[in-house]
Amino acid sequence: MPPKIRGLANRILQNPVEINIAMSKPAEGILQQAYVVHNEQKEKLIDLILKDKTFNSVLIFASTKENVKKLDRNLNRLGLKAKAIHSDLEQNEREHVLREFKNKQLSILIGTDVLSRGIDVEGIDLVINFDVPPDPEDYIHRIGRTARAATTGTAITFINQLDQRKFFRIESLIGKEVPKMPLPIELGAGPAYTPEAKTSSQGQGNRGNNNSGNKKKQWQGKRPDRKPRS
Repeated sequence: MPPKIRGLANRILQNPVEINIAMSKPAEGILQQAYVVHNEQKEKLIDLILKDKTFNSVLIFASTKENVKKLDRNLNRLGLKAKAIHSDLEQNEREHVLREFKNKQLSILIGTDVLSRGIDVEGIDLVINFDVPPDPEDYIHRIGRTARAATTGTAITFINQLDQRKFFRIESLIGKEVPKMPLPIELGAGPAYTPEAKTSSQGQGNRGNNNSGNKKKQWQGKRPDRKPRS
């Protein structure tokens, strides 16, 4: 249960009975992969992956409605037949798009984390996390849309520099390191995956600020123009 919902329940309920269920791990049939990328490389990488024609049913997750809508426009501009589900669509429009995807009339569907918990479609070959989810548990819900009913599937996550700590927490939750795949040569080099180093440098930066503050106080205590009190 998300912390905000848990807090709300505690405020409005009286002595509720609480049942905690252990978080499930990703199915063994899911091939998990990740690419460490700059933001401007993401759409080009999706284009290369999807034009390979290996995957017939693809689910793409972005973290915001704005990213979903932008990705929908850009993928269609690249010649990829994709449709998006978001809150700006009428209910009948959302149902129509989802029905097309379930009936295999649409091969690429784009949505947010709301879709990860509300869709039950068999035969999804590939899940792409265009953005790393903010909550590690959402990662498990997202990639769990593939490899259902003892089948196999692939889950690919794009990790930019700002999302490295988020993905490191995901790896800690699932208890394994997800392989970082080399980028295609035509995309150029991506950033290094160094989530621990980023945390260390942030800590050193904070300590440096504290030290500079201490030095300033020491200097102020030794000002030569300060006269002793009479």
